[in-house]
Amino acid sequence: MAHAMTAEDLFQDLKQMPVTERQRFFVILSTNAFRGADMSHEELFGHLAGDQFTAQEAAEYLEVSMSTFRRFVAGGKLNPGSTVGRNQMFAVPELKAFKKALKTAKG
Repeated sequence: MAHAMTAEDLFQDLKQMPVTERQRFFVILSTNAFRGADMSHEELFGHLAGDQFTAQEAAEYLEVSMSTFRRFVAGGKLNPGSTVGRNQMFAVPELKAFKKALKTAKG
């Protein structure tokens, strides 16, 4: 009898997946899961509005290396919303606006 995968098993597998493959997985999932659904960006991602990302998560979200991300912070282009221990936390709305500005600058 085949072993049924649990949500926890899937989560652990996703954490081990390379970032680019994980992104591709979620694109495929979102494309197929919401096919035919007329959901706004706010309906899908509104729950993240008050969240904060670690520096690593923020760099992944912005699709830049950690060294590039750290240059943005050191240059004052991004500011942490808070600090937890030694970890700087970055607000999602600020990251979203910054990512949009980066894409606009790239053309």
